[in-house]
Amino acid sequence: MAVSHASSESYVSSGFANRMGWGQRPALLIIDVCIAYWSDSSPLSLLGNAEAEAAPDSMRRLVTAARAGNVPVVWSQVEYTHPDMADAGLFWRKAKVLDVWKADDPRGLAVNLEGLEPATNDTVVVKKYASAFFGTTLATSLHMLNVDTLVICGVSTSGCVRATTLDAMQHGFRPMVVGAACGDRTPEIQNANLFDLDSKYADVVSEAEAQEKLSAGWLEKTESRSA
Repeated sequence: MAVSHASSESYVSSGFANRMGWGQRPALLIIDVCIAYWSDSSPLSLLGNAEAEAAPDSMRRLVTAARAGNVPVVWSQVEYTHPDMADAGLFWRKAKVLDVWKADDPRGLAVNLEGLEPATNDTVVVKKYASAFFGTTLATSLHMLNVDTLVICGVSTSGCVRATTLDAMQHGFRPMVVGAACGDRTPEIQNANLFDLDSKYADVVSEAEAQEKLSAGWLEKTESRSA
């Protein structure tokens, strides 16, 4: 298994943790990366967890690799516009912290991190819930690009990364989760979720492997991507 855990041997012997493998046409998906996760003033701060603090630099290197390989780069962002947060639905009842993404919130925590901003030709989806697929055009956009593999990174591993990864697999895209480019509040939460994703829903891969695949570009050219 790609992620070490006390239950690794048990899972493997039960038939979990097989490798899904890469397809031929990857895209890079960066989930919800904004100042809110790397600011001392934010209720969502991941600071204090060294692995989470290092994740943005890993993501920047993945973006560089994707651009070098002419691989599509896709971003998910959260935004709520209803004055009473009604567009957050029941999610708002569970997590009042969601108001950092309210459109007029004065704290400015929804701003992109430096070096992790969408380019003009990138795809950006705006979401209300954990999965970047739920209630968005992400699946349609990826199908139109003819993508078959989704390299996933961002925050948080236990929340939006996990939900998006599950939906990616269920939509028929091969999810390759880059553990070093994901972040959560504690190493324990991070490791447990990466282990479970690697066991059932995705391949958890190293940054080096993802960089190599992204910088190599697509293994075949298709008309639908350039149309």
